[in-house]
Amino acid sequence: MQPSASLELLALPDVPLVGPGQDLAALVLDGLARAGRSLAPDDVLVLAQKIVSKAEGRLVDLETVVPSAPALELAATVRKDPRFVELVLSESTRVVRARAGVLIVEHRLGFVMANAGIDRSNVAAGEREHALLLPLDPDASAARLRDDLSARTGIAPGIVINDSFGRAWRQGTMGIALGVAGLPALVDQRGESDLFGRTLEVTVIGFADEIASAASLLMGQAGEGRPIVLVRGLASRYPHGCAGDLVRPAGEDLFR
Repeated sequence: MQPSASLELLALPDVPLVGPGQDLAALVLDGLARAGRSLAPDDVLVLAQKIVSKAEGRLVDLETVVPSAPALELAATVRKDPRFVELVLSESTRVVRARAGVLIVEHRLGFVMANAGIDRSNVAAGEREHALLLPLDPDASAARLRDDLSARTGIAPGIVINDSFGRAWRQGTMGIALGVAGLPALVDQRGESDLFGRTLEVTVIGFADEIASAASLLMGQAGEGRPIVLVRGLASRYPHGCAGDLVRPAGEDLFR
């Protein structure tokens, strides 16, 4: 693979609000049409996790949640709504860190993240309080969308579902890949040569995370309303992967 000399990123315009059962493939194709574009080989589409979760009905009414004893105890420590904490625990395999205002967990998908990725921002649901969970299987969600687009257009684009993550040793959030289909998640360049012929020994690139982060620059984090980004000009011939490839195995985690 030769790195692209240029890359185009385009936020699809006027994407409407998404509800349960939304046809995401139709949403993408309508957005492309409004932008005067059609799918091309090697295109990648990046979708914000929120619209995928909403389409899959992952919105939970907090009034329906009954906190367990562990959730009540933890909520007192982190000073969060016990119902919200109950949802976090239900989506997690372990609590990594907890203190006032902070709840870091290992999500059932393997991601170590704040609040199990559960969000209440940009969740319009009337007067009742709601929370939005991550998709049940973001890799499967990405694969379904890729298959739907291929069936309708004859072109199977790469798909990345992204979300905003904080970093343990750096300030600020950035986009990362929660779901991947039709492109490498990791690009392993070990064994290849650098500019001076030296063999690379440790170079493994978080390819899908870099795409997700670039798209996040256009999506924004507040009220921009740009949840779908077209990435064009990014070619790779490395094996396709999934977002699960990006999770560091416990045996390699020096800080666990």
